[in-house]
Amino acid sequence: MYDFSQFDKDLEEWGIVLDSGQKRQFIMYYELLKEWNTFMNLTAITDYDQVLKKHFVDSLSLVKGLDILGDRDKIHTMNVIDVGTGAGFPGIPLKIVFPKMKITLLDSLNKRIKFLDQVVYKLDLDDVDTLHGRAEDFAKPGKLRERFEFCVSRAVANLSTLAEYALPFVKIGGYFIAYKSEKLEEEMEKAQKAISLLGGQIAGKTDFLLPDSDIVRSLLVVKKVKPTPVKYPRKAGLPTKEPLG
Repeated sequence: MYDFSQFDKDLEEWGIVLDSGQKRQFIMYYELLKEWNTFMNLTAITDYDQVLKKHFVDSLSLVKGLDILGDRDKIHTMNVIDVGTGAGFPGIPLKIVFPKMKITLLDSLNKRIKFLDQVVYKLDLDDVDTLHGRAEDFAKPGKLRERFEFCVSRAVANLSTLAEYALPFVKIGGYFIAYKSEKLEEEMEKAQKAISLLGGQIAGKTDFLLPDSDIVRSLLVVKKVKPTPVKYPRKAGLPTKEPLG
């Protein structure tokens, strides 16, 4: 029997209340994550309480970013791409809690996509696309360029690199939201030029603790204000090896 009391308490702090069906989906997701993690590297965190706090609750902190925009209700119907989704964070938890959201999960490792396909099937999730490939390829003109209202990413990379991967996917007027596990001032300063070059403008940031913990998290919200020049993103590997700025 799984104890949801702390999870419920954490989410209620952010105004999120789960029904019994959503709790079942989170249990199934956790069980699949733990099972598949025995034969492939999805996460170093497998303890039940830690997964709920550091993966599920953390993924749902997107609501803190939307508070910056003053439009939290928009989350229900957003068209979102999750770049470098890995084991499905933040995309899958967001889809469970906001079932009308349309989610595209993009990852460069095919075995992770096979895991996510299984999660989508077992949890009976609609309007979820899984894509195997690099952001540099899918963001090219004629593919998924400037198709999404929101791009989210918990990928481990500096902001200049993340912006080059993410902003080409975002429509003008849409947003890129970067999840970070540390305060952002220094990274933001270094990334300002890259963000501007890619058609973005910093709309705000928030630093916070995950509920009932001392775990520091930050969200950076970047608005897409003009088209990304066609030459970006650069060819595979360059955004990481030679960040803009």
